[in-house]
Amino acid sequence: MPTMSDSNHTGTFFFLAGLPGLEAVHKWLSIPLCAMYVASLAGNSLILWVVKSEPSLQQPMYYFLSMLAVTDLGLSASTLPTVLPIYMLGLRQVSLDVCLAQLFFIHTFSIMESSVLLTMALDRFVAISNPLRYGTILTSPRVASLGLASVVRSIGLHIPAPVMLKRLPYCRKRLLSHSYCLHPDVMKLACADTHINSAYGLFVVLSTLGLDSVLIVLSYALILHTVLSVASKAERLKALNTCVSHICAVLLFYTPMIGLSMLHRSGTRASPSSAGLLSYLHFLIPPALNPVVYTIKTKQMRLRMLRFLRLRGAGIRDA
Repeated sequence: MPTMSDSNHTGTFFFLAGLPGLEAVHKWLSIPLCAMYVASLAGNSLILWVVKSEPSLQQPMYYFLSMLAVTDLGLSASTLPTVLPIYMLGLRQVSLDVCLAQLFFIHTFSIMESSVLLTMALDRFVAISNPLRYGTILTSPRVASLGLASVVRSIGLHIPAPVMLKRLPYCRKRLLSHSYCLHPDVMKLACADTHINSAYGLFVVLSTLGLDSVLIVLSYALILHTVLSVASKAERLKALNTCVSHICAVLLFYTPMIGLSMLHRSGTRASPSSAGLLSYLHFLIPPALNPVVYTIKTKQMRLRMLRFLRLRGAGIRDA
């Protein structure tokens, strides 16, 4: 006779949620969602192509930007398989194994993005505080080592989460709160003691997102101290202007993440629509807007993008 734990491994399904109260217009909502995914895939792919093809962009700052583009592509690819079917086809059912795989990739790429944002803050600090030694401090091997460390940390910390969730029995109503699987959301549906899972999840959040955010704030405190010591007002503005795009990326990523984490871990019941909107702001908006922010605020990227578009336009006219 199969036990509840056995049945948890075979035939367990969850039901994903769209935005509550807007079921009648889900097909219409699929249009802006598709546009966001297209913008994310096209924008981040274009950044990777431009950085690779332009010798003048073979610098640490643009290597880190390429890492950010890769993590944004990974994050978009992790959420897309369940989000679009919900809104376009009304398909909400997902198996346990698919759900666990999705939450692993979503959280892994999310932590990876946090790590890349931290390394980009380090890049800005070195560029502003020690510009003459910038190239000797952030050499290509060191940039590659930072990228590899981000990948190893993100994957290593998240392997235990789906393994522990796989062992839990799920005997409650299996309706998730989001359009994709997230660790706290799946954990709440278990009918067993989840204190270990919750403690491990909190440890991962604090040792990655929490630590990264503190170090980013510390980096900018040091940057501000360095900038204020510069005599010329014009040089101060020039130095701070190089940080604007990174600050925008940090705010886009961390602001909704903090709100979403507080909703998941607080004892109060929040409206499903607010949790859904915050999750979209955290997981869908940054990958779509980061390429736009960096193209607008980074002169070298903007010039290369305009050059690329002019060449493409000339090629189309010639054809």
